[in-house]
Amino acid sequence: MHSSHFGPLIKNAWYLAAWSNEVTDQPISRKILEQDVVIFRDHLGSVGILEDRCCHRAAPLSLGEIVEGGLQCGYHGMVFNKNGQCVLNPGESTTPARMRVKQYLAVERQGFIWVWMGDPALANDAEILDFPFHDQAAEWPFQYDRYHIHCNFMLLIDNLMDLSHLAYVHRATIGGAPSKQATATMTVEPTDTGVKFLRWILNVPPAPTFVKAMQFKTNVDRWSDFEYVAPAAVLQWAGAIEVGRNAQDNRNQDGAYSMRMFHAATPETENTCHYFWSVANGYRQDDPDAATDLFNEIVPTFKEDIVMLEAQQRKLEREPKRGMMPREQDSAVNLARNAIERLSSERP
Repeated sequence: MHSSHFGPLIKNAWYLAAWSNEVTDQPISRKILEQDVVIFRDHLGSVGILEDRCCHRAAPLSLGEIVEGGLQCGYHGMVFNKNGQCVLNPGESTTPARMRVKQYLAVERQGFIWVWMGDPALANDAEILDFPFHDQAAEWPFQYDRYHIHCNFMLLIDNLMDLSHLAYVHRATIGGAPSKQATATMTVEPTDTGVKFLRWILNVPPAPTFVKAMQFKTNVDRWSDFEYVAPAAVLQWAGAIEVGRNAQDNRNQDGAYSMRMFHAATPETENTCHYFWSVANGYRQDDPDAATDLFNEIVPTFKEDIVMLEAQQRKLEREPKRGMMPREQDSAVNLARNAIERLSSERP
């Protein structure tokens, strides 16, 4: 039974397993929902995700190599296709049908590789999140990364759902102005799959990251538009524009600082997760350096988050029955927690 502080590990859902560019000509091992998997491309370039354990002598398939036909075990040379079936059994006259390894459903699109860890009969790839900005790289140049974090995945979701920490954890980058951060206005609404919120801070000095990007000379109106989709993804639109330009009526203006982000907190274990994130810049889009500059500004903020999240995890592991005290600022956090508990009850 999971601690109430930690999110449940729901098998019947789509999770981000890898970035497409991570999976090249070598298999990679990864643990997802407590299961060791191997992710690979066959010789035709199609992605497969299998249990990282050969059915013959339990050797990790991630120690093997890609050959014609699929993934070859590095121990005795058996080859498995992306469906987990043995298609080559060296030195044997027959290959029994039972000679196979467990397959997990995999879908590759928009630079993501998604995996379904549960009952394949329940999988519906129409539920996979759409992030059109990865399809519009010419207009929305993007960069991305993956971090391994020693914290429960829902602590990371909590962090994204409560931006009141920006003034303190990220004061040198995207935060600043503690008094203004504390009085931000926020509308929060539950959705069928999670929760959305829109947070405004009006007439505030631009954060250091914003100044570097846009050379703002005046105060700005800034917004944070977030949507949590249970169990493990967050879509973000953040930006700012000079005061007096009616930002609340029109955020799609020339001259605005604007970025679109994708976050996925894929559980590794109850106490660890893979944090995938992508950032696409909607400003200086004709400047090839803009996406790199934005990425280099975002990285330190996430490193700041990781320090705090891992420290929080250690405290919770030490005293798992000790409660945490909610605040009014936690409205989106609470709705996100409600959403994943609801999903957990619907899909074990």
